[in-house]
Amino acid sequence: MNKLPADWTPQPTARMCFVCGRENPVGLRLHFYEDLEKEQVIAPVIIPDTYQGYPGITHGGIVAAILDETSGRAIMINAESTPFWVTAKLELHYHKPTPTETPLTAVGWVVKRRRRVAEVAGEIRTADGEVTASVKAIMVYPHEETLKDWKQEQQFWQVQE
Repeated sequence: MNKLPADWTPQPTARMCFVCGRENPVGLRLHFYEDLEKEQVIAPVIIPDTYQGYPGITHGGIVAAILDETSGRAIMINAESTPFWVTAKLELHYHKPTPTETPLTAVGWVVKRRRRVAEVAGEIRTADGEVTASVKAIMVYPHEETLKDWKQEQQFWQVQE
């Protein structure tokens, strides 16, 4: 990967999340950054062939997982507390095959945010800026029962070295 811009701020990651978990042996282990100027979350990624559906093409479920995580993380930009939200609706559009073993960028942003509901969006782009897939999603702030287990895990939520 190319050197990242100095003004991108890294976001924390979980231990076992499939997309960002630094200890998940089968996960993607993506690193997420905030571009505060553009108010976007950005994740450079090269998807290994391990996650293909067809030869050289990323499985659609992997594309969906990456866009779910990336768009939802946009809520974290300028957040006063850890905004652990969950996806209520995910509308995905596959524009063209997302290649494996190729430098890509996942980008997410907030469309509209209210107190307990947010509309977010995201894209996966090739190095030349072509969009391979896009998403619109509704995120909701979960009930306390859902957050119970998160509170125990929160101590491990940290920026990757």
